[in-house]
Amino acid sequence: MGSRFAADFHCDAYSRNPNVEIASVAALDNLDVISAKWRIPRTYGDYNEMFAREELDLVSVCVPNFLHAKVTIAASNAGLNVVCEKPLATTIEDACAMVEVCEANRTRLFYAEDWCFSPTIRRMDALVQEGGIGRVLYVKAKECHNGSHSPFAKTIAGCGGGSFTHLGTHPVGYLLHLIGKGTNPVVEVSGRMTGGLAENFVHKHFEGEDFGLGYLRFRAGEFGFVEGNYITVGGMDDTVEIYGTEGVLKSNLTFGSNIDCYSRKGISYSIEKTDHNMGWTKPAVDEFYSLGYVDEMAYFVDCVVNDRAPVYGVSGRAGLACVRLIKAFYQSNREGRVITGEWM
Repeated sequence: MGSRFAADFHCDAYSRNPNVEIASVAALDNLDVISAKWRIPRTYGDYNEMFAREELDLVSVCVPNFLHAKVTIAASNAGLNVVCEKPLATTIEDACAMVEVCEANRTRLFYAEDWCFSPTIRRMDALVQEGGIGRVLYVKAKECHNGSHSPFAKTIAGCGGGSFTHLGTHPVGYLLHLIGKGTNPVVEVSGRMTGGLAENFVHKHFEGEDFGLGYLRFRAGEFGFVEGNYITVGGMDDTVEIYGTEGVLKSNLTFGSNIDCYSRKGISYSIEKTDHNMGWTKPAVDEFYSLGYVDEMAYFVDCVVNDRAPVYGVSGRAGLACVRLIKAFYQSNREGRVITGEWM
């Protein structure tokens, strides 16, 4: 469901899997473009009609954030497994309803946190698991760029917040995957953000913040520092640093290409959210693959085919925890204090 940016990279990932047929797409517009590009045989203006007519095993919810709950619940009630894009929902109430309905219907709800499947991060996770850097003590992670292309990201009702909801959810979700694992909850958060509209640094027409950061602490003692902003120019900047008792891991997910290119006239594309592609650039080799989308969708398909539940970090429960945590960061910013509790 959906036909724009997120739907495109979901289709790209599915198209690389020989076990998958992209049977149909439902959206309000752009159907001719997406169906032609990915050779999708049937299109629908109403997703409920698609659910009734098609024999589907798995659907991707790639609609604006405020519609995630409505569409996911409808799909689950039709007996379908669901991949839902981040954030899981714009409110805690909607996220809870999604998880509860899918669990009651015994349909799988996959939370599409692609960072968990980035080849770079999976290699880092393996190094952590083998004890290469000892016990993890502190993780610093961010996703930042110069602002969303989506009109729905400009309103709190459409997005659920600002840059911290839209981008900060990635590092928060990854920390739940790496450290939380469903048994080690976050117990403390503190957040600071710009105030939206006139109080933003750059994006005065965005209702939500254009800059947000915060720290969190897990019950076992580990700390995390997360950031999501719309004030970063020069391309999307995704980085992760992991500090342990015996070592350090550092990675750059978006500027990590092995290609250095200099072009006077400019090239057609380098990485997402660049201001221009002239002069020196580091063109991505396979951006959708390196960010984790290809392996992510392959994993969700495998879970459906082999009747397996997903790991915690990409489960509906993890998506719900992310929504609760993001809201706690916002509460901390509003009230100017540390928020304590248990989020998992």
